[in-house]
Order: sequence, then structure tokens, then C-alpha cells
Amino acid sequence: MTYFVVLQRWSVAAIAGSAALVIAAATGAQPGSYYTKAQAAAGAVVYSGQCQQCHGVNLQGNSGPGLIGDAFHAYVGPNGTAKSLYNFIAEQMPADKPASLTQQQYLDVTAYLLARNGYPAGSHALSPSTLGGLKLGAVHATAKTEIAGTGGAQHDEIVRTAPPTNVVYAKLPGNADVNVTDAMLAGANADTANWLLTGRTYDNQRYSPLSQISTETIGSLTVAGLAQTGMTASFESTPIVVNGVMYLTTPTVENKMKIMALDATNGERLWETTYTLGPFQICCGPVNRGPAVGYGMVYALTLDDKLLALDAATGKQRWSATVADPKVGYTETMTPQVYDGMVVIGSAGGEWPIRGFVAAYDAHSGKQKWRWDSTDPKTYGGDSWKRGGAMVWTTPAIDPQLGLVIFCTGNPNPDLNGSYRKGDNRWSDSIVALDVRTGKLKWGYQQIKHDVWDYDAVSPVVLFDVHQNGQTIPAAGEAGKVGWFYILDRRNGKLIRKSDPYVLMSKNMFSQPTKTGVDMLPGANGGAEWSPPAYSPQTHYAYVLGMDQLMTFKTEPDEYQPGRIRLGSAFINVKKGAIQDGRFVAIDTETGKIAWTYMTPQPLMGGALATGGNLVFFGEGNGWFDALDATSGKRVWRYNLGAGVNAPPITYTVNGQQYIAVAAGGNFQLSFPYGDTVAIFKLNTAPPSR
Repeated sequence: MTYFVVLQRWSVAAIAGSAALVIAAATGAQPGSYYTKAQAAAGAVVYSGQCQQCHGVNLQGNSGPGLIGDAFHAYVGPNGTAKSLYNFIAEQMPADKPASLTQQQYLDVTAYLLARNGYPAGSHALSPSTLGGLKLGAVHATAKTEIAGTGGAQHDEIVRTAPPTNVVYAKLPGNADVNVTDAMLAGANADTANWLLTGRTYDNQRYSPLSQISTETIGSLTVAGLAQTGMTASFESTPIVVNGVMYLTTPTVENKMKIMALDATNGERLWETTYTLGPFQICCGPVNRGPAVGYGMVYALTLDDKLLALDAATGKQRWSATVADPKVGYTETMTPQVYDGMVVIGSAGGEWPIRGFVAAYDAHSGKQKWRWDSTDPKTYGGDSWKRGGAMVWTTPAIDPQLGLVIFCTGNPNPDLNGSYRKGDNRWSDSIVALDVRTGKLKWGYQQIKHDVWDYDAVSPVVLFDVHQNGQTIPAAGEAGKVGWFYILDRRNGKLIRKSDPYVLMSKNMFSQPTKTGVDMLPGANGGAEWSPPAYSPQTHYAYVLGMDQLMTFKTEPDEYQPGRIRLGSAFINVKKGAIQDGRFVAIDTETGKIAWTYMTPQPLMGGALATGGNLVFFGEGNGWFDALDATSGKRVWRYNLGAGVNAPPITYTVNGQQYIAVAAGGNFQLSFPYGDTVAIFKLNTAPPSR
């Protein structure tokens, strides 16, 4: 399929030279009604530094929506005013650090957007007192925009995006067999050589029995290879390893992402396929959380809502399927789950007024087999269920014995204002189980009813057993953003227990947000964010990445507009000096008690790995990659990778040598330093003879 992007040429330098800027509009407005040319020029500088990455150099849109022409008028809506535009920008942008600019910067960038969209300049600068007088939805600029040095007007240009490109660098090591079968996936727990599923096994435990690297030997752990992808951005991918071949996805940079095959011992490239995206828009960074493998193919999702299937040996595309509509706010960021001839996926895009879903596709053809929509019409007021959120951000777990696919869901939409969606808003903020073959609902457990705090459930569900009254109970656990670890009986969805709080909780954490603002803990990032926890059957501990971020929750009327982000106002970090730290926590799943906590100076986001060497691994935003004693929580090793280690680690063996691998590329959401590296570690001593 061919995709098209509409681009409009514009020089930021040209608007800075304001004498060369000529704007005409059929508005009938009087000069001085809007902004000055100098203010628009100042706004161009702000836009370039703070907004360009998401909305594009030419305002054409990138990870954020387009802000020029018809896209701009759709964005502000038919009843939009300069005040409503300013309020939205000032409270919600930039997406990674809302409300972090000065009032003057927000006024200037608003003026810049008006200039770019044909609203005439005048003799008075835009100010808080004049914002409300400019109605945007009723005004449509009709004249062409002329830019100095071009010799005339520039028209919209239709640019055809490139098809995927594929480069093969080397043969697979030892002619590795990369045809992963259902039997291999089902037996992943016994396969210590490979890491075949994103959670290593269908239960998402992220536990490996490998013990060559242990509390006794870890002092000899050293770098075996550093693979640089060339894609420097928020890096959250979990690699997959099949017989010495590592598969990896990158974040999206300049509308491109890569799916790569590397030598798992040293990171040398085997092949890479570069996919060029069509239009898309996101809230939380240009991320991709990794590939899946099966049937001789590598599967990956894209931000423009494609499911790709590539040949595992060469990277050439086998097929592509469209799974949702990016124009209305859907994106795809999760690692797919491969099971029994199917590829199971979920929807991202929860800050847009859309309806979440989980769907299964035929792994060989890309044809949809079933789909389950995650908002229950009976529990949403009016027709708000049609745009009620409940996204599925992270990879489901699968219980083959019970025939269940089990996952968690995000917040309802809009996040902070429940007046638009009266009712419990099922199945948002929930753990849900479906029949894996039909997609029919089997049970659901809602953690937070009618959420107005963004306390969604986004950390992957983990399956394990607990013991009660002499019985072994098959359980499902999830680390909610609300700050408790929920443990359910996965046969029926009934709550067994929830843990003690693993982060700080303020007494007013369930207070209603107000127009003036309420400070609360945990903040809107959690609790636990999307970070996959680990579970060790040795300790019976769940290892969770948590964070304390004191935030101010505010409400503001936010009417529905198709294709525009809708939060119901803002949650912003309290000013510097307030609580902003991280917690790596071990939770005893048999009791719900906190076994130990390891504090970090910054909030944690990434993922955990537990091993048979009595170790747990995780990364920090300041570049440290840490290993702790899994029983005591004592740090036994660390290595600094120079960029935020905000991705889940894995472990595997090649030729009897155990390796640890992790991506280091930072995080958009928490502004941790970017990079493009996958680090591979091994012991610098020979492995013991077998």
C-alpha cells in the first residue's frame, strides 16, 4: 500500500526576518487584533526548540498532529478561540514536560501558529487579555503565503513516502535456524539458550534459570559488544534472541524506524529493514517496545498502525496489515504476542478520544481473526463509550491451559474530567481475560472505577502461582500506576490480595481534581508505568520499577474533537525540590508485603530481569545499569552506559556462554538522555565446562 504525507515548505529564518513576511487573510479583522510580527518571530524560535520534534519542521505533523492549514482548523475545532488554543498548549505541552515554559513563550508560540495559518499581524502583541477575542474556528485564511527569496507563493506539496528498504550485511552465524515453531514458543521455559518471547515465556515472568552470571561471578561481567542503531530517540525495545541471532526494533526518527537482526554475541549487524511511516500522532514519545518472532517471520507494529511481517533470515517484507486509523489518534507501540498461528496486539493512543481494543491476526496472512473492544457501553454515560479510551499498551500474557489471553487496560478518556463519561467506565483501568481463540470476554477486574487521575493499568500482567489454605492457585499479577500490586485468581478474576503500597501515596490521592489544582501522589506516571516487572520462582518476589512524582491535577472544560488529544486538562510535575525519585521494589507475592526497596535518585522506567544466579537487573535514567541481590536488594554491580537505560534487559546463551543485553537510549516521557545503543555483556572468564 502507498502512503502520502502533505508537507508545506516554510523557513523559520524567513519568519524571523519579519519584514519579508507577507500574510493576507479574508477575515475582515482590524490590524492590532492578533499579534505582532516580532512576537511571531520569537514564537518561531520557541517552536523550533520545543515543538518541532513532534509537530514537524513545517508544522506538517510527526509524532504530534499537523498544525497548519486544514489540520490546524481541525485541531482547534469549529468553536475554537485563541484562548482555548493557548490554554491547551500552556497546560499540556511540551508533551514530555507540560507547563514547563514561561507564559510569554506560550503566548509567542501561539502567535507563531496564528501567523503560519494566515491570521494577520497588527500593532499589539497577543496577551492574556486579548486571547478570548479571537475566534479561530470561524476564520479561514484564503490567501497564499509568500516567503522571501522564493520568487512567489509555495503550494502544498504531495510527497510519496518510500517503500521499506532492506540491507543484508552478513549471513546468519553458523547458518542459524531462525524458524521458530509453536512447540518452541510453548517450551520457552525449558529453553535456556534463547529469549523467544518478550517476557521470555507466555507468563511474562521475565525470569531465566541461567546462573553462570551470579552474585559470586558478577564482578567479572564486562562489555562484549555495543551495537549502535543510528536511531537516537526514546529507546524502549526488548530484544528477541533465536539461536544466536538478536532481533530488535528502534524508535521512530524522522518518520523512519528500523527492524534489525544482530549477532547476539557482539552486536554486529546481519540485516536491517527501514520502514518509512505515513502520518501518525502520539502522546508519549516515538517508541516501539520490540519485535516478536514465529514461523520464520519477525513481527513488528508501527506508529502509523501497521502490523509488519518480515522474513526472519533476510528482513524482506512478507506482508503488512493495517490495524487502526492513525488520523483519529490510534498508534501501535507494544510488542506483539505470537500464539497458535496468531499475532495478538493491542491499541495505544489513550489520550485521544478513541476506543481501545485487542485483536488477533492470522500469523501467515495478516487477516484479522477476532477483535474485542475494551469500553463497555452499559457503563459509560450516553455514547461516550465510543471514545472512552481503555487502551492496551503492553504485551498480554497467555495461559495455554486455561485458554486465556490476559492483559491490562489504560485510563478512560478524557483522563481527568469524568463529567463527560458518567459511570464506572468498564473495562478501563482493568485486568481482563479473553478466550484466546475467539476473543470473547471471560472475566475482568477493574482496579479503579471512573478514574479521573490517570491511574491506568499499563505494566504487563505476569502469571505465577500463589498458595492459600494449602492450595496452589494460578494467579495473575499487575503493578498498577495507582501504587498497589494486584494479585487475582486467573481462573475467575477474583482478587486474592493487593500488596502494600510500593510507592508514596498521599492521603488525598482520590480527591477530585479541581480548576485551581490539587497536589497528589502517586502522580500520573505512577506507581508503575509501562515497565515490565519480573517474577522469580526462587524468591516468590515480583520486582517492580516504581516512581514517586508529586503532581498537580487540574480540570478544565475540554469538548470532544475528532483527531485531537483530550485530557480533560492537565497533570504537571510540582516545581523542583518536590518529591521526584524512583523505587525498585521486591514484593512478596505470597503475603503482599514489601520485602525490600532500593531507592534511586530519579523515577524508574524500563523493565526488570530476574535470573537463577539470584540476581535482578534494571536500568536508571542517569545511565546506570544495575544488578542487585534478588534476596536482599543489595547492589552487587553497575555499569554506566551514558544514556538512559530505560528498556527491559534480557539474558541468553550462545555456545555455552551466558550474555545479558539491554538497550540504552533514554526516555521521552521523563526527559532522560538519548542514545542509540544496545549493550551486550558477558563474563570475562571462560564459562565452566559442561
